Amino acid sequence: MYFTILIVVTLTSVVLVTAGVGIARLIGPKAFNEQKVEAYECGIPTRGESWMQFKVGYYLFAILFLMFDIETVLLFPWSTIVKDLGLFGLFNILFFLFILVLGLVYAWKKGALEWKLTE
Repeated sequence: MYFTILIVVTLTSVVLVTAGVGIARLIGPKAFNEQKVEAYECGIPTRGESWMQFKVGYYLFAILFLMFDIETVLLFPWSTIVKDLGLFGLFNILFFLFILVLGLVYAWKKGALEWKLTE
């Protein structure tokens, strides 16, 4: 039973994606423009090499942002069923938040949240 549902869902997704790409290629504009293939960065033409190294601090900041973004995404569904989960669910989410706070304190102590501009 589940195998047939899996096959139907897979075939449906493949057909819909293929149809969407095919229709876009058929009815989409075909005019070539040199500006369409240029790199676009905030309306300013790029100068020099585009491949450069960034400081690790930027990546750490992004990872911390994602960590707390995922926390928020997980807290919304949890908050809708908190009554059904009882004390077990409450302790689970408190443990989850405790681990996240420990990560935040660690990052704070290491200075990952300080934004240092270097020239």
